[in-house]
Amino acid sequence: MQDSLTRTQIVHWRNAIFAFFFATGLGFATWASRIPAVKDNLQINDFQVGILLFVSGAASIVGLSLANVVVARWGARRGLLLGLSTFGIGVIVVGVGADPLASYGMTAVGLAIMGLGMAGTDVMMNVEGAANEQALERTMMPLFHALFSLGTVAGAGIGVGMAAWGIGVGPHLWAVGAVVVASGFVAIRAIPRRDAVDDTAGDEPSQTRRERLRASLAVWRDPRTYFIGVIMLGMAFAEGGANDWLPLAVVDGHDGTEAQGAIALTVFSIAMTVVRAAGGPLVDRFGRVWTLRILAVAAAGGLILFILAPTLPLALVGVALWGVGASLGFPLGMSAAADDPTKAAASVSAAATIGYVAFLCGPPALGWISHQVGLLPTLWIIVVLIVMSGLASGAAKPIAGSKVGAGHQH
Repeated sequence: MQDSLTRTQIVHWRNAIFAFFFATGLGFATWASRIPAVKDNLQINDFQVGILLFVSGAASIVGLSLANVVVARWGARRGLLLGLSTFGIGVIVVGVGADPLASYGMTAVGLAIMGLGMAGTDVMMNVEGAANEQALERTMMPLFHALFSLGTVAGAGIGVGMAAWGIGVGPHLWAVGAVVVASGFVAIRAIPRRDAVDDTAGDEPSQTRRERLRASLAVWRDPRTYFIGVIMLGMAFAEGGANDWLPLAVVDGHDGTEAQGAIALTVFSIAMTVVRAAGGPLVDRFGRVWTLRILAVAAAGGLILFILAPTLPLALVGVALWGVGASLGFPLGMSAAADDPTKAAASVSAAATIGYVAFLCGPPALGWISHQVGLLPTLWIIVVLIVMSGLASGAAKPIAGSKVGAGHQH
């Protein structure tokens, strides 16, 4: 039970959640860093690479939808271990498909397993993160998400080293996949069993489990779920749009070089990571709602400046503001969705599904529109979505009994 945990146990719980976020980022970036090598090994074109990415994204949507079913059946603690293990095994299967077998089908299967496991893990580690910040009585979710970003940096860096040293995709992915699975088994020992997330659910009668499942699906009838989803949708477009289109927008829209496009993406990523690392105290000072509103203004203003900037240095200032503004929408949306511990898994699953649909569908939709009107004009769509996110931010107000997110706590 969470209420009986000592301070030391709560800190160990926090550190275990750090490990889950870091391991997920590490595994994801490991695959992403070796996509060029996978393309060469499989002798496929860009369109076929796109299909592989779509398979992973589609499986992620399925994983998000199934997460609350897993919690209702086995509980969050066992579900978290199952999710990360599935993700790590998927990384290993991708390594098998892409290297010794050179099988497009096997690689696709591995990516589907990865997507399924990563999405399920994402829901449950955010549920645990929200519960842990309630136990600590201070906002931690931005820092948890910063650990994911740090994991992606580590994974990408290791990937660069493996490629430079001529290490094959197979051995690289097998090793990282094994580390991901092992880290889950080590970290899970510090995750407490909690009745609020049904960690005894697997031992209950099937009728009780069905009742829990019906109750978990009821969150889709709660308007707050959809407003939180709008917050996450707008910021998911803001983040995903930058990751996928910012370098090209610098080159095609501002006549920059490829190197300058990469610099712009680096500026964006650094701005996001810094604010995520330092965002907790900001939320505890100003509150979740006002923080989201202020950052929505920063994101919209920065993106408008980027679109209209007459010079590249001014555009980079806009990029930095864009990154700052987009940094906390997703983690704070997750935190808000998990305010009620009895509905946390279902609410996070529902809200995250809306956000992930944006990550999956946003880039190709923007690409199609930009083909018609140009890339910089297309970015005005993201401005509108950011404004919608800011207007919906009132839905993130902490519910009665929540110990974080209200502001002026200390």
